Amino acid sequence: MYKKPEFDAKYKEHLTNKIFDLKKKKGALIVAHNYQRDEVQEIADLTGDSYALACRVKEAKEELVVFCGVKFMAESAHMLSPDKTILLPVEEAGCPLADMATIEKLREKKREYPEAAVVCYVNSTARVKSESDICCTSSNAVQIVKSLSQKQIIFVPDKNLGRYVAKHVPEKEFILWDGYCVVHMRLTKDEVSKTKEIHSEAKFIAHPECREEVLELAEYVGSTAGMIKYVKESTDKVFIVGTEKGIIYRLNRDNPEKEFYVPTDQFICANMKLTTLGWLVRALEKEVYKITVPEEIAKKARVTLERMLEVTV
Repeated sequence: MYKKPEFDAKYKEHLTNKIFDLKKKKGALIVAHNYQRDEVQEIADLTGDSYALACRVKEAKEELVVFCGVKFMAESAHMLSPDKTILLPVEEAGCPLADMATIEKLREKKREYPEAAVVCYVNSTARVKSESDICCTSSNAVQIVKSLSQKQIIFVPDKNLGRYVAKHVPEKEFILWDGYCVVHMRLTKDEVSKTKEIHSEAKFIAHPECREEVLELAEYVGSTAGMIKYVKESTDKVFIVGTEKGIIYRLNRDNPEKEFYVPTDQFICANMKLTTLGWLVRALEKEVYKITVPEEIAKKARVTLERMLEVTV
């Protein structure tokens, strides 16, 4: 069973107290993605999926927001709340998946398939969103694609999620971008099968960014929010979790009577783990790093987010 890593208690208490003092002094809001370190999720005001957090930031009264995640998430928060100050504690916290698609390459692909609609996964840069027709999340991607009149779909940038959506919308032709999440791509069918042999009573839940052969072994496929909901509502007591280890904190917190296992020790996103309590203190003290998106890009990208909301609301 996954065990929470040890953390020096006194040092943690010192940093936590400092964060709470600074947060109160500056009237700040701290949000953290489900893949963040346990101790970061513990002190956050809000935890959740990237886009859900961006929406909750928009609804919040605080004008200063520390977004514990990666850059594309902070960009989405800024675009939905342009009048607020959005801080990313670690400037280098990026997303390899998001970086696999560029606006230049996307324009080339659009010229190749002029009749296609571009569906852009929220795990992408603001620039790529600005060149897309509509955005989607892992939880609403199927619904988004079904809502479009176009028969051809350029799905950017995650090919595994795109392949998963294509299986649920067989009436459309998919042009899949050759991108992938480097963390979910590490998980193999053999690793899952071996873990299922050890824990035969366990239900396997997986993120759609995993390989197709891995998803075929899952009893449930969904976003991190979907996984959290599924586990909470399930009568089963043992689960094998097919996504980044950070989600185990939330699963344990919400379901103390249940057991969780991960099929590989490699299920760690190095970029998500860059944010520490120390960097969080620095972000609040110095109000860094401020994430902004040029308005000409933000204006176009915001349309793709708004179109998604119109379909899913």
